[in-house]
Amino acid sequence: MEDYCCAEREKLEAWLDNHLEFTHTYFIRKASREMVNGWFAERIHSIQPSASKKNPLQQRAHQSSTDSTSLSASNILPSTLCFLDNRCPSPATVPSPAPSIPTRKISASEFDRPLRPIVVKDSEGSLTFLSKGDRQTVPVQGGSMMGEGGVSEGVSGSNVDHCARLLQLVKDVSSHLDVTALCHKIFLHINELMAADRYSLFLVGEDSSNRKFLVSRLFDVAEGSTLEESSSSCIRLEWNKGIVGHVAATGKLLNIKNAYEDPRFNAEVDLITGYKTQSILCLPIKNHRDEVVGVAQAINKKGGEDSAFSEQDEKDFSAYLAFSGIVLYNAQLYETSQLENRRNQVLLDLASLIFEEQQCLKVLLRKIAGTILSFMQAQACTVFIADDDSMNSFSSVFYMEYEELREVLVAPKRDCDVNQIDYMYAQYVKNTMRPLNISDVTKDQRFPWTRENSDHNSNQIKSLLCTPIRNGKKDKVIVCVSYVGVCQLVNKMDEASGTVKAFNRNDEQFLEAFTIFCGLGIQNTQMYETVERAMAKQEVTLEVLSYHASAAEEELRELQVTVVSTVPSAQSLRLMDFSFSDFDLSDTETTQGTIRMFLDLNLVQNFQMKYTSLCQWVLSVKKNYRKNVAYHNWRHAFNTAQSMFTLLKSGHLQNNFSDLEVLALMIATLSHDLDHRGVNNSYIQRSDHPLAQLYCHSTMEHHHFDQCLMILNSSGNQILSGLSLDEYKTTLKMIEKAILATDLALYMKRRGEFFELTKNSKFVWEDEQHKDLLRSMLMTACDISAITKPWPVQKRIAELVAAEFFEQGDKERRELNIEPIDLMNREKKDKIPSMQVSFIDAICTQLYETLAGMSKFCSPLLEGCQKNRQHWNRLAEESEKGLVTGLV
Repeated sequence: MEDYCCAEREKLEAWLDNHLEFTHTYFIRKASREMVNGWFAERIHSIQPSASKKNPLQQRAHQSSTDSTSLSASNILPSTLCFLDNRCPSPATVPSPAPSIPTRKISASEFDRPLRPIVVKDSEGSLTFLSKGDRQTVPVQGGSMMGEGGVSEGVSGSNVDHCARLLQLVKDVSSHLDVTALCHKIFLHINELMAADRYSLFLVGEDSSNRKFLVSRLFDVAEGSTLEESSSSCIRLEWNKGIVGHVAATGKLLNIKNAYEDPRFNAEVDLITGYKTQSILCLPIKNHRDEVVGVAQAINKKGGEDSAFSEQDEKDFSAYLAFSGIVLYNAQLYETSQLENRRNQVLLDLASLIFEEQQCLKVLLRKIAGTILSFMQAQACTVFIADDDSMNSFSSVFYMEYEELREVLVAPKRDCDVNQIDYMYAQYVKNTMRPLNISDVTKDQRFPWTRENSDHNSNQIKSLLCTPIRNGKKDKVIVCVSYVGVCQLVNKMDEASGTVKAFNRNDEQFLEAFTIFCGLGIQNTQMYETVERAMAKQEVTLEVLSYHASAAEEELRELQVTVVSTVPSAQSLRLMDFSFSDFDLSDTETTQGTIRMFLDLNLVQNFQMKYTSLCQWVLSVKKNYRKNVAYHNWRHAFNTAQSMFTLLKSGHLQNNFSDLEVLALMIATLSHDLDHRGVNNSYIQRSDHPLAQLYCHSTMEHHHFDQCLMILNSSGNQILSGLSLDEYKTTLKMIEKAILATDLALYMKRRGEFFELTKNSKFVWEDEQHKDLLRSMLMTACDISAITKPWPVQKRIAELVAAEFFEQGDKERRELNIEPIDLMNREKKDKIPSMQVSFIDAICTQLYETLAGMSKFCSPLLEGCQKNRQHWNRLAEESEKGLVTGLV
């Protein structure tokens, strides 16, 4: 089947080849825009001319200028034009010799151009620079348009409709972006009107020093010549020299009847080739801003030896060249959009190269220097990092030469002699924060050190470019540790000749753009190194703190001597009484009482706790409560844990919780105020304490939990080592929630939900969210359980709380220069009874009523709270009458 199709295809192609007139007519009637564009793309971009193959017409290049030179496209085409012609690659695309350095995808001159992408697609998918709203369809009169170089069917060449030709060009301009192909088509159209022997097109270009010149895009287009033949030469002409250069500089046409009578004409090539140039018509091509962007030239009007170009020829030529200006403008816009994409790609590559290294500043500086050397083609690069402690010195210097790019190294193979590095220019740029570009150091007399060391510098530095390294903001240098960076390049090398040349404005702008990424990369790496050092210090600090936070060996041995059988019972210590008080217990008895609670709750047995680990953990917790805090100390933690133990045992709640929940609650109650400083969250926030920077809410509660984790993870304190991984994670999560629940602000937010569930008998023990809510309420109930103790105990505890609050008030007045609230104000101590009544009514009563409703065995808490309210209310009334002051 395939062989049959191939045979039929060959027959069809042979028939079309034998009937060219039909084929031509069919193509004109049926071909779509995509087919034509595809034909041009295939014909243009597949051309790869050999360096040894020359067009015979190239020999006439010198007729256009007195000093024109035939060069390769890669040497003479301006960078702004190279992109449009794949036959003329830019020298900037030569890959870097170092495998670790990115390929130079764009030259410095291309990087310097202002770009904005405005290319759109029409309804057929073709690229255009006119949006649908801007484009207007022009009606065409008189049937089908001309084909390339031909006429419409049934119309003779002598009766060609000029307007139809122009309209055809307008349609081509609106959808095509290739300069060479369209201008070749224009010249073929013009040839049928003017009948000249030769046509040439030159475009205006600029070198890196902004000097203008002309370069041929089409040369010696003749009747029957192909696009490949006409565009195979690249001729460069000087500005304002010769006939073409004069027209480009003045912007005025030249119509020369006899070329040999014009002094600007060079007849040398005519003598060599035997071709005689008689008449010349040369016109400028201008854009919409009336700027000359090219020059078109017609040579030798047909019709006889003395024939000259007429005024009508000038008008026709000018009319068609107006469309050439549109073509050039559109092509340049299209080119800028492509260059913008390439510029973005280069910056992304550079950013990726820099930001992939975040750990070592030396490795990063090597990548920065290597990348800059590859793109800028400089002889050497030096990166200075300034010393934050001194304005006149640098903390580190990295030096790299271009030859080192050929070697794949992570670090330099040799150490640079820092005595040979000239710091003065870098210091000058650091102080001024402005780039410094010196074309010839030996001739620059602005700096005294240049004159003093002129002989030394002449052998080393010729051209110099020095730029400050910023962090992205032009008025702000790298702020990691107030570093200012400076990048210095010396001796820009000419790739063709190998000689040293000056850095130009394009180099300045490229280096300035690149150093922004360098600044960010250096800043990030410095921050990473700073964090690494901080983490190392933190590790050492934690090791020291762990040692000092752990229980003393003597105290640990003393507690361990007390075997399980001799630990005082809960009854002897009255641990199961709601009226418990620790005032009569020694510190040793409090630690023994803690162990007794763990034993009686079966936590030691259920979780295979080592007795020595439990003893050390209890003593470590005790040690991490500050002794200089009046109330929130170890005794408060022990009382809170005893209240939880009483609720679980005497309140008959233990059976409603799992062993893990009981374990988490007991650890949380003992740890809920670890490292308390005797001040509340409000004070921590207002005093800008470092703890306030760590957490946005429940500051101290988060700190308490962190301390709890530190102790649990310290050597010898791992009482949770018998848990599985899942059990360990679950327990820690419950401990965290329980400790955070002691923040009264969170309690006030959540208690409404709890009260509503119990009031409506909707509390479900099997619901994990309900149990989590209950655990939080129990933590608060135990934390404030002092309000339920017998009146003598409650009054004494209230005195301790008041002493701590008054101490905070004194700090607020002394350090924050603010007037403390009544609760913290020593001068308002007579209001303590009334404030206690308010506290009981707002915080305590409803909570204890709810717990008593859930279990009648918890009612002693409510009863104790109500009795104490009566006592406080009596004191408040007596205080109002002036009979008592404060707690007396």
